[in-house]
Amino acid sequence: MSVIESTTRPHGQDRYTISEVAALTGLTAHTLRWYERIGLMPHVDRSHTGQRRFAQRDLDWLAFVGKLRLTGMPVAAMVRYAELVREGDHTRDERRELLETTRRDVLSRIGELQDALAVLDIKISHYGIHPDQCGGPTS
Repeated sequence: MSVIESTTRPHGQDRYTISEVAALTGLTAHTLRWYERIGLMPHVDRSHTGQRRFAQRDLDWLAFVGKLRLTGMPVAAMVRYAELVREGDHTRDERRELLETTRRDVLSRIGELQDALAVLDIKISHYGIHPDQCGGPTS
């Protein structure tokens, strides 16, 4: 199942304009063009008039790129990952290593954020408010 599901197109007609993709993803048309220019987007099909036509697989890829952005992965590393995907199966080990490195970074950041949250909880409790009353989890 894709992260961004096609609900408005009949099966087999999954072509979206750049404005539709922008609306579906929250990305701007400028960002989508930039992603394509720097090699972060795989080849985007064009209509006979040259207009970009995104497929469901492009939306799925953009959802994945969005998750990579949330991890803090540098754009250069995301572009490298995209290049490796295009190069084929023989790059699986290098792709896995890129993702494993990013995963380690995420786990480290989670630990740092948990430490920061614990400090905030202590400070909040000094004001006589239990941290659970602040509207979020404490661990």
